[in-house]
Amino acid sequence: MRKIFPALIGFAWTFGIALSGPSSAQQSLRIGVSLSITGKQYSVQAGYGREGYLLCQKDVNAQGGVLRRSIEFVIYDDGSDEKTAARNYEKLITEDKVDAVLGPYGSAITEAVADVTEKHRKLMIAPMAATTSIWEKGRRYLIMMLAPVEGLSEGLLDLAARNGLKTVAVIKLDGLVANAAADGASELAKTKGLQLVFSETYPNGTTNFSGILSKVKATKPDVLMAASIRLEDLVAITRQARELDLNVSMLSSVPYGLLPDYYKQLGKDAEFVYSGSFWETSLPYPGNQEFVTVYEKEFKRTPAVQSAGAYAACRLLTDTVQRIGSLDSDKLREALLPLKTKTVLGDFAVDERGYQTAHKAITIQWQNGQQVVVWPDDVTSGKPRFPSPPWSQR
Repeated sequence: MRKIFPALIGFAWTFGIALSGPSSAQQSLRIGVSLSITGKQYSVQAGYGREGYLLCQKDVNAQGGVLRRSIEFVIYDDGSDEKTAARNYEKLITEDKVDAVLGPYGSAITEAVADVTEKHRKLMIAPMAATTSIWEKGRRYLIMMLAPVEGLSEGLLDLAARNGLKTVAVIKLDGLVANAAADGASELAKTKGLQLVFSETYPNGTTNFSGILSKVKATKPDVLMAASIRLEDLVAITRQARELDLNVSMLSSVPYGLLPDYYKQLGKDAEFVYSGSFWETSLPYPGNQEFVTVYEKEFKRTPAVQSAGAYAACRLLTDTVQRIGSLDSDKLREALLPLKTKTVLGDFAVDERGYQTAHKAITIQWQNGQQVVVWPDDVTSGKPRFPSPPWSQR
């Protein structure tokens, strides 16, 4: 039988703490997390989240800690596996007896571990999950930070309608997030006066998309949206669209067309591609530019949305604990439900379910190797390059 994780990732890192920092005689405040450090499915995305958590650990401790205690992340590897992640949180809570927990990477794993944290009445802020259904099951101790994934295509479709486009095709991986994103796109297309001319689901593990892309090509859509939580799917779909000379006015890879790794793997083939996103380095949120600068110095790469989400969730937790003077989950919930604030990730406010009501999704387009925010109008960093030229003219 395959050996079961968790395997504790070998740290806590030791960071220098100023003289005004927490007393070394006090035990650290330990925050438990399971992340997909390994596993082909999620390890790229979770790697960014891990760095966001660690940067928060460093910053909070440099500023004096929480309740005069330094914070220390206890991170287990779930290998991109939902059941392993659930076991990790059970261990963190019952055996390691961590003081608090924060969320794992992704909606599917968050859905799996939320039953564990709920059972133990342990409040969990989930910075890397955005599927509405997770918050429709009566859970009390789960706090959402991202805008719902069902609205992630709104900017793409709004821009399409503004530019006189008429038809949309959607292909998607069969799974929680991609299904939600595609269902949202179908509903939003109707509201924008666009016609959905093709929609098809492909199974997990697909590597050859020529068949489904040939079907798309036959419908001659103006817009093609590919939805998958697997970065390698979106890269392969883009490459194979070029090989088939499948030309559309707008091509969108959701959600991981937003990752720097998407462009690194595709190079110029990623040019003109759109993606829905939850955050971007250029956005004018409080502290965002400072966060980006420090992150790049610390980790020698540009942060992604998972980095910002994890950092913001950690700061939201530690700031709230400091403000109310308690780690009690019911008191934390009472403090967070009415809270309206801004983080490096953007606006934060939740309803009684812990469901996010303030954060806004954006749309980016790759232009000259840069992620340019092209929607909504009040935060754009550039204009969309429309329409996308045929592959043969690039």
